[in-house]
Amino acid sequence: MSVVPGANPLRDAQDRRLPRIAGPSGLVIFGVTGDLSRKKLMPAVYDLANRGLLPPGFSLIGFARRDWEDEDFAQVVHDAVKEHARTPFREEVWQQLIQGMRFVQGNFDDDEAFETLKSTIQELDKAQGTGGNFAFYLSVPPKFFPKVVQQLKKHGLADQKEGSWRRAVIEKPFGHDLASAQELNQLVHDVFPPNEVFRIDHYLGKETVQNILALRFANTMWEPIWNRSYVDHVQITMAEDIGIGGRAGYYDGIGAARDVIQNHLLQLLALTAMEEPGSFHPKALVAEKLKVLTAVELPEDLGLHTVRAQYEHAWQGGQEVLGYCEEEGIDPKSTTDTFAAIKLTINNRRWAGVPFYLRTGKRLGRRVTEIAVVFKRAPYLPFESGATEELGGNALVIRVQPDEGVTVRFGSKVPGTSMEVRDVTMDFAYGESFTESSPEAYERLLLDVLLGDANLFPRHQEVELSWTILDPIEEYWDKHGKPAKYAAGTWGPAEADEMLARDGRSWRRP
Repeated sequence: MSVVPGANPLRDAQDRRLPRIAGPSGLVIFGVTGDLSRKKLMPAVYDLANRGLLPPGFSLIGFARRDWEDEDFAQVVHDAVKEHARTPFREEVWQQLIQGMRFVQGNFDDDEAFETLKSTIQELDKAQGTGGNFAFYLSVPPKFFPKVVQQLKKHGLADQKEGSWRRAVIEKPFGHDLASAQELNQLVHDVFPPNEVFRIDHYLGKETVQNILALRFANTMWEPIWNRSYVDHVQITMAEDIGIGGRAGYYDGIGAARDVIQNHLLQLLALTAMEEPGSFHPKALVAEKLKVLTAVELPEDLGLHTVRAQYEHAWQGGQEVLGYCEEEGIDPKSTTDTFAAIKLTINNRRWAGVPFYLRTGKRLGRRVTEIAVVFKRAPYLPFESGATEELGGNALVIRVQPDEGVTVRFGSKVPGTSMEVRDVTMDFAYGESFTESSPEAYERLLLDVLLGDANLFPRHQEVELSWTILDPIEEYWDKHGKPAKYAAGTWGPAEADEMLARDGRSWRRP
């Protein structure tokens, strides 16, 4: 057996106990004082370090306007980790992590601050051994993306030296329509090579979303029925029980469809409907997802098959809550949607004629994200007419959050002397089947960025195709009437129920 020079001869590449560990590297977070950074990014960095997945000299640089010293920044990270980290706090891990923490004060148009950032990176290269490998995480409002990227180019921070890498990580929304997405793609690709740009869709980092691929392609039981011959329709739901919180400045003018359907739900649709890829190489996965998104067709009558709505003042969970147009910072005449439901079809041999219903909303009945594949009813039932009154359609439900798992719904005989058939469910729950808890989505995604693994990141073609699907719907809504209304705490407007009733179907109650 030949051994690669420098490789550990005792290490077997097939050993699944070996975790994927990032090489020498660092992370720069722009907008480090925001909620995302405090609640998700900083805890994810600590959890990765705690699990031994970061290199010993890993470095974390925060960039923001605050007048902080390195020690102040370290204290903020410490507090965020103590409050939000998934794994237990260990002092020895923290002491190692703090060695590579730095803070740079400045605005995005401040050339001096970017020069300071450059010298800080050079200093950490020497002190921590980061090898010149840095990812720049833009945890900032979308309007600042172009400025930050241009500054990185201007000050040579995006320059890739031989043997090292520089990567850009960009949070959604990636544009607000097709034209703005194309413009932003062009600008970012002028600075970073396309394979070094990572667009974060945190849903793709969730274990249950990745389990769609395992469920479909590691098992033989689903493939024969995963098509138009057996599937009646598919429902993809992302519901939130909260309002807009403090996001009025961001949310108004964006709305539910742009915020969730364009990225999260269309990605879930692509994973549910795609053909089996030749491998799990990023190019093979993207190729199959693009085929699905290209085949998506909008209904002819958008008025009948799309719905937008806003939540109204009501009692929810024992609390009186404001309507959307009463929220602080929202124009009382705003037509921004807080609920959106659309019907799509996929024009290919597998899915022709099968409707995909996508819905999302704020202030709905409960927080839940699920994909329900509802199968056709049996063509003939040899039971007495009253025996199957409580029998629905068979369904496979993939629960993405919060109680991650899979449910299969099927008919079973009710115990007793008569033949009565009723729906029952068979459940798989992550928490009960595996001893290890699922890592946070941002843990997986940050590690993938540092490893250069683009499997779980939408490429620019996917982003642009998603806007191609949504843009005509947004244009129609802009020209036709106002959003419908629904009481906070309910499952959306009556118009959404009517949309499915016209097709002889109804929404699942998650």
